[in-house]
Amino acid sequence: MKLIRLFLWLGLLGSVAGAITVASLYYYLEPTLPSIENLKSVKFQVPLRVYSHDNKLIAEFGEMRRIPLEYDAIPEPMIQAFLAAEDDRFFEHPGVDYRGLMRAAYQLLLTGERRQGGSTITMQVARNFFLSSEKTFTRKFSEIFLSLRIEHELTKHEILELYLNKIYMGNRAYGVGAAAMVYYGKSVDQLTLPQVAMIAGLPKAPSRYNPLADPERALERRDYVLGRMAKLGFITDQEREEAKATPVTASLHTAQTEADAPYIAEMVRAEMFERYGNEAYTTGFNVYTTIDSHLQSAAKRAVRNNLQAYDLRHGYRGAEQHFDLSGDETTDELDALLRDHRIVGDLMPAIVTGIDEKSATLYLGEGRYETLPWEGLSWARRFVNENRVGAKPKKTDEIITPGDLVRVLTTETDSGPGLRLAQIPAAESAFVSLNPDNGAIQTLVGGYDFYHSKFNRVTQALRQPGSGFKPIIYSAALEAGFTAASLINDAPVVFDDPSLEGAWRPENYSGKFFGPTRLRYALTKSRNLVSIRLLRSMGIEHALEHAGKFGFNPDDLPHNLSLALGSAAVTPLQMAAAYAILANGGYKVEPYFIERIERDNGELLFQATPATVCEACEESESTELPIAPRVISPQNHYLMNSMMRDVITRGTGIKARSLGRRDLAGKTGTTNDQRDAWFDGFNRSLVAITWVGFDSAKPLGRGEVGGRAALPAWIEFMQTALKDIPEQPLKVPTGMVTVRIDPRTGMRASVDQKDAIFEVFRSENAPKELPRDNRTNPGPGAPSKDAANEEQIF
Repeated sequence: MKLIRLFLWLGLLGSVAGAITVASLYYYLEPTLPSIENLKSVKFQVPLRVYSHDNKLIAEFGEMRRIPLEYDAIPEPMIQAFLAAEDDRFFEHPGVDYRGLMRAAYQLLLTGERRQGGSTITMQVARNFFLSSEKTFTRKFSEIFLSLRIEHELTKHEILELYLNKIYMGNRAYGVGAAAMVYYGKSVDQLTLPQVAMIAGLPKAPSRYNPLADPERALERRDYVLGRMAKLGFITDQEREEAKATPVTASLHTAQTEADAPYIAEMVRAEMFERYGNEAYTTGFNVYTTIDSHLQSAAKRAVRNNLQAYDLRHGYRGAEQHFDLSGDETTDELDALLRDHRIVGDLMPAIVTGIDEKSATLYLGEGRYETLPWEGLSWARRFVNENRVGAKPKKTDEIITPGDLVRVLTTETDSGPGLRLAQIPAAESAFVSLNPDNGAIQTLVGGYDFYHSKFNRVTQALRQPGSGFKPIIYSAALEAGFTAASLINDAPVVFDDPSLEGAWRPENYSGKFFGPTRLRYALTKSRNLVSIRLLRSMGIEHALEHAGKFGFNPDDLPHNLSLALGSAAVTPLQMAAAYAILANGGYKVEPYFIERIERDNGELLFQATPATVCEACEESESTELPIAPRVISPQNHYLMNSMMRDVITRGTGIKARSLGRRDLAGKTGTTNDQRDAWFDGFNRSLVAITWVGFDSAKPLGRGEVGGRAALPAWIEFMQTALKDIPEQPLKVPTGMVTVRIDPRTGMRASVDQKDAIFEVFRSENAPKELPRDNRTNPGPGAPSKDAANEEQIF
């Protein structure tokens, strides 16, 4: 009896001592324990996501991939799998599983080593949110006390929700929502039982049991989880066996983008970082852009097709690289050679493994061999320079040899889809379109392939616009009193201008001179000398001031006569903003690309309120709407729009007549030696600008003018963009009159003149009728009939 009482007393003393020890530890550690209040409003690190205007995912930025889910959105099998794998008594214990702790203590006594055993899901939440993972007694007791506090403050469902959204799953995936997408490309409610068990097995060791890194170990862990689920009655034995018989189906799934607009995505990323710093990548911002995914796809396709067409005209530059092959290489060895060569745009890398007289055998990777027929090879004349190509090839070995690393693309042939030899374009391109009513950027392609060159040529490339700048000059001339019928002499001229470093002898592209020319016809045919004389007549300062109304900074423009030929350095986006004024009736709008910014919970943080064209609002004395300001008069706009439509119907943009529309207007642009080729065009509902050139500014080659090198991309895009948009006629504003004029003089024609044409004038500028016997006289101030052969020095 005495011995029994002794043990009882010792037990009691031990219990009291233990209680005192625990209490002492609690009072010692309690001040250092974090507040549970933070868990009630926890903000998970969620990546920045960028969407198109039509809600298609464009890009995702951030180190952590996470898709936070509410408890009710997590399927019951997923919850059961995690309980079976991590804490089957979760709904029974108060946050600490004393049985598990006793097992851990027993292991300590047996081995003398501290092990992590005994952690509950609540304890893992405490550790993941507040504590380190170091294995010390102090950290363990802090974890226990904090877990008890968490259980007191939060419900079991809230704790599980935190855990299932926080836990690391490997491959940058945090939480079950992200894990489902990363490993299976599915949402959690689409997963099968074996897939659920595979994910539930990851938290124990995300790298060791990862189905991508070690499928065999992952399979063992999955089957263990399935066995635990069956033992706990969550699934039947038959379900367990059927699930265990399923092979590993996991594969890496990156963010599934739905719209290809990487240049605009990078613009958004930079803007968000400017606004929010590093929080931009972790706060769960959803940015909705102005991009139309359907039009963006059309713009990308048009740019790539156009650059490929340019390459076809200028010959084959040769293989990208050459490997010395023995002919006995395995597919694994060939795959290793291809590993560092990614797809660029739509161009696939391939290794030539064999050739015949008029075909070749290519290896495209992953065991895939294809035949490249002569139809896909015969175009490849040897590139000599931008103006010359070699003779037409007669045999395959004149073009490629075994071991060559080449590029191919899929094309449609008479017999169906086939391969064509291609090459990564050396020339580049930019394309941007916007809504002229508010400046919303609807498409933006900054180059052939963002991942090949991240330089955004729409916003960063300062290039000369060439004749694309002439409409600004002509609009200024109309404000200075000139008319569409004003005669300007297209004749040789030499300018001795110190700012141009000596004598300057500009020419038309054709090298010819055409004498007195009406402004409408001069713009239609892009006559350089007319533009220069016109600028000189109105004054450079007047033109610079007018260009400022179109959004150009006069200080950044040339203050000499070269301005008439577009010698300024501008970006395609600046040109789009300027041409929007010519499209929308004369109102200035600012290009923008972010429509709204939201948090991942839908909270609106920013909503764009762009100044918008509203002719009906113009007379209103008070309105809350931001109204785009008018910068050119309705009469000026009408005349410019009318003349620029002629560019397409009978001028340098005549190829665009293939679109079969009468509401298109635009201007080709070509700079010296064909270093830049542009087409800037629009109708009332859409402005689109395309540029083609080399980043090094070397010449594109003889004949590569705007109408040939750039216009085809514009046409291809507009064919899609305007498909369901009805034509919009050009409305004549008040204060305009139509007059029959003599096409040679620009003056009013007599009643009986048979070759008279109609022209539109501002009422105050309409020409007066000439006496009958003077109707063919050029009129006062017009050049003599020999002026086309005169050389004047100014």
